[in-house]
Amino acid sequence: MEEPFVNGVSPSRAIEGGRVTLAGDFGDAGLFPDVRIQGRPARTVFASPKRLAVIIPPGIFDGGFSSISLGDATSKQSLELGVTIATGLHQVDNPLIDRAGNVYLTYSGTRGQQVPVSIFRVAPNGSRETYSSSVVNPTSMAMDADGRLYVSSRFEGAVYRLGDDGSAEPYATDLGIATGLAFSPDGSLFVGDRSGTIFSVDRSGKATVFASLPSSVAAFHLALGASGLYVAAPTLSPYDVIYHVGFDGAVSTYSRAFGRPQGIAVGPDGSLFVVEALAGASGLYRVTPDAAPELVVAGTGLIGLAFGPRGSIVVCSSDTAYRFGALS
Repeated sequence: MEEPFVNGVSPSRAIEGGRVTLAGDFGDAGLFPDVRIQGRPARTVFASPKRLAVIIPPGIFDGGFSSISLGDATSKQSLELGVTIATGLHQVDNPLIDRAGNVYLTYSGTRGQQVPVSIFRVAPNGSRETYSSSVVNPTSMAMDADGRLYVSSRFEGAVYRLGDDGSAEPYATDLGIATGLAFSPDGSLFVGDRSGTIFSVDRSGKATVFASLPSSVAAFHLALGASGLYVAAPTLSPYDVIYHVGFDGAVSTYSRAFGRPQGIAVGPDGSLFVVEALAGASGLYRVTPDAAPELVVAGTGLIGLAFGPRGSIVVCSSDTAYRFGALS
């Protein structure tokens, strides 16, 4: 009998707990081979002669390109697993990557919780350092054209501007339950209030209402595109709307394909990337007009993402950050 083989993996990137599908020839029903990822057994959740769906096992700490074995044979196909760059986090929105490749991550904590370190920075070489303890419940982060970091506090309804030493000064206040942040091309800052308002904050810190949307049970996640702002606002519905808000404030529906969408970002190719948290469909998706969303990273419990200066990508669960190479 011909040996089983793999000739395709979808998606080709994953973190532990993610579901990936192997295409190939796997023999007859009842005789399907055991699958191992980097030598660790992967649980098979669907099997047919031409397709196997497996769950990435825990305990693979090195990440990178990982081997796939069928029984005693190692496939020529490989899978890119996220490299863990930080654990012990409490991330509630996207991480942030600056122009030098430093990754900013948060420990947001419970409402009103004062923590020893609320923002961490991970250098390109992997070293992790304390960056700031000045913001209570840091929620979302954005960087202006001069490389200054801004952080929202959902507890205080405020946005802070941070110095190089991690010190924080109030930039805008009275912003409701302030969550998502994104800078406009004119230098104004968009701030999402979980109760349904998107504010535009000018350079002096004055806030005005830019758009009004239905409220969210969790957060407003914002991403700036070429034609305006994208907004993900998860609710308790099985399908949530991702909105597009033009620079004139006009609101329209961009997508209804997701349930519990979390962090969103516009990639180097101009596509919108969405983290989906709905059980059974969780992972990172690329969204393009007039096409079904494409799963590009499989993983459960993802919260946010950020693109690096050379197209590399960092994805976060609530407590762990992973790095991948550039997406094709």
